[in-house]
Amino acid sequence: MRTSIGRIVAGSLIAGLLTAIILVAIPFAGAPENIISGAVLVAFGLGWALLAALSSVWTDQPQRWAAVPAGVFLVVGSTLIAWPGSLKVAALAWIWPLALLVLIAWMALRARRQLRSRSRAWLLYPVFAILACAALGATYEYVQEVRDRAAYPMPGRLVDVGGRRLHLTCVGAGSPTVVLLPGAGDFTPLWGWIAPSVARSSRVCMWDRAGRGWSDDAAGPQDGVALTMDLHTLLERAQIEGPFVLAGHSFGGLSALNYAARFPEEVAGMVLLDATSTEMFTRLRPYPTVYEAYRRVSALFPSLARLGVGRLAYLSAFDSLPPQSQRVERAFWSTARMARSARDEWAEAPTLMRQARALKSLGERPLIVLTALREAQDGWIPLQNDLAQLSSNSEHRILANSTHQSLTVNQGDARASSQAIVDVVMAVRTGQPLAAH
Repeated sequence: MRTSIGRIVAGSLIAGLLTAIILVAIPFAGAPENIISGAVLVAFGLGWALLAALSSVWTDQPQRWAAVPAGVFLVVGSTLIAWPGSLKVAALAWIWPLALLVLIAWMALRARRQLRSRSRAWLLYPVFAILACAALGATYEYVQEVRDRAAYPMPGRLVDVGGRRLHLTCVGAGSPTVVLLPGAGDFTPLWGWIAPSVARSSRVCMWDRAGRGWSDDAAGPQDGVALTMDLHTLLERAQIEGPFVLAGHSFGGLSALNYAARFPEEVAGMVLLDATSTEMFTRLRPYPTVYEAYRRVSALFPSLARLGVGRLAYLSAFDSLPPQSQRVERAFWSTARMARSARDEWAEAPTLMRQARALKSLGERPLIVLTALREAQDGWIPLQNDLAQLSSNSEHRILANSTHQSLTVNQGDARASSQAIVDVVMAVRTGQPLAAH
């Protein structure tokens, strides 16, 4: 029985697309980049294989050329799944888009010669155009990343922490040293307003965790213990003397709690800027659903960033930071590397929270909890109140017109964050309770 070639073309392409969507939405939801990209390529390969096979069996217009893209996509996709290290081969960043453009040109020529159907213009050519846009976007992304590395040289220095180097930059002078801990996925430019302000009162150090900013990659996702040991080793080998005032925003608050739990003698005081609670899953009703949805969606970001999508997504982001911080944030956040680091951190969130519960008390060490009320979820304030109970020498300051992000990126709200840090620094320095300042 013969079937319309147009139906075979449409059915094969739709089958490949639906298979890709199902794979990344169900069995591989939230998986690492190599699994997501590999699964999509394998699905597309199956679609092209269907076109080659079904057109040969059920039509009088066999499209045997489709076996070539089928083989290419299946082999490359399987390799990505089986060998995660293939993502780290730098040469592939510019070779594969060029190879894809050559393949597309060859496919278009073969389809023009062998497919006598309106489906060629209505279906295949648009698919070829989409693939070509992906290749061109990837080429642009590669070129832009090379330019960004030259345009934004690293401030501070790299410190070896045992086979890997982590980025550390310090400004100002005086003790105790303040260590700034950014939220999920972020890095040193986030502190564009806060660091210079606090540096007028004491020394301030910022770091990039493994896999983001100027730091080297880690072998894989890191839990709270691994992050704590990285920071401890970094400060020790950089000869930054404690005890420290830890200031953490959002997920950085979990890092501060984990550090204090494992190295209490190195913590003189703490500031939690709208910090993530250790009880998000148990006491904030919408959080498990929000977490799971974002865990699945964020796994797509690294693959999309390789195609240049991040350049569009962050085109106007971070616009309330100082100009240089804006540019650096946009440049780094647009990359697959930063998206991968953020995805890995998000995947470890339940573990980070569980490990941070090891901190039962800060004793009398000064603690300021700064909470943004605007856009806060129901139940957020009680969780912040609990954080303030970690110390008998604490203050809970609530900012009614501030948001979670504005505490760091908005100049006016960042002043309140800076003041909280300075107040804790002064309490440590003078030995007086926070209430006396």
